Amino acid sequence: MNAPFPAADKTRVVRWNPTPHPVGARENVFRLVILALPGFSQLGLSSFVDPLRRANFVSSRSFFEWTIGSEDGKPVQCASGFGMSVSSNFAEASQRVPAGDSPDMVIVCAGDRVEKHASPSLIKALRLYRRHGIPIAALGTATWLLAESGMLDDTACTIHWDKRAALSERFGRLQVSDRLFVRDPYLLTCAGEFASFDLVMELISERLGRETALAVCRHTTAGHWRPASDRQWTINAGQTSICKPLTDVIRIMEEHIEDPLPLRDIAKCVGRSQRQIERLFQRSIESSPMRFYLHLRLSRAKRLIEQTELPVVEIAIACGFASASHFSKCFRQAFGSNPSSRRATS
Repeated sequence: MNAPFPAADKTRVVRWNPTPHPVGARENVFRLVILALPGFSQLGLSSFVDPLRRANFVSSRSFFEWTIGSEDGKPVQCASGFGMSVSSNFAEASQRVPAGDSPDMVIVCAGDRVEKHASPSLIKALRLYRRHGIPIAALGTATWLLAESGMLDDTACTIHWDKRAALSERFGRLQVSDRLFVRDPYLLTCAGEFASFDLVMELISERLGRETALAVCRHTTAGHWRPASDRQWTINAGQTSICKPLTDVIRIMEEHIEDPLPLRDIAKCVGRSQRQIERLFQRSIESSPMRFYLHLRLSRAKRLIEQTELPVVEIAIACGFASASHFSKCFRQAFGSNPSSRRATS
């Protein structure tokens, strides 16, 4: 969606894609508040913030400004172990809004244990921003926090692929896609990591023009940025020889985890023979199609065990296994331990 953000009231209109601003008035500054959770992805946050810094440099003016807040106002540590200083806590940052000191956007950045950080103060702050019509962007796993706050019901969204299965199972009403980012007039969700770069480059392009965005892109040596509609790539990145027909087969497998398809049905979907598909898998992945399919299902089950409190039998069903005993046997063969032991050590 490329429409401007609707206004919360008649006095305040926040636009995602206005025409490029001329150099001049202070009101053209786009102000962001970043809410960082413990264990946040440094890669995801840096991929978003650093292009903004470079855009200011290219433009010879601070078109973008940002402040960072943590739960308690103290330095917050990222997943890599580095500490980051902040200027406020979540409550202080949100309290400025009713007084008229509102940011143009709020960025929420989280990490692997996101479900443990849905604190009352954070949820309260997010709901306040939402009531005042301030766009909120969730990077990586932070989509979980928007779902926890009740903002994403019946709304399309995305999240880092590693958390997608858990999000879908925990919040059944969500329309979870595997796109790089999904734009809604007030809510933006992003897969995080390098997808944060794609999201912010679109913001820079729409605020300052494509020429400035391309200059930023050249500086990062990225060459280009990807559109929102691109899908996350969950296959091993080292498998560079994977061709499009094989990619199509794997996509079908990923979309049918709960109701596994026989190879003959998959072959019909992609217009290939079973033998052709078997040769493609052997040449590119050195595995049979159904063995690879089983690996996809077990990998999703492993994520659900480690990231949710769902009963093992429900996880087995959600991953296409007819019985818990068969699931446990396959899981043990793949990972060297049974599902309940894996949960205890995660």
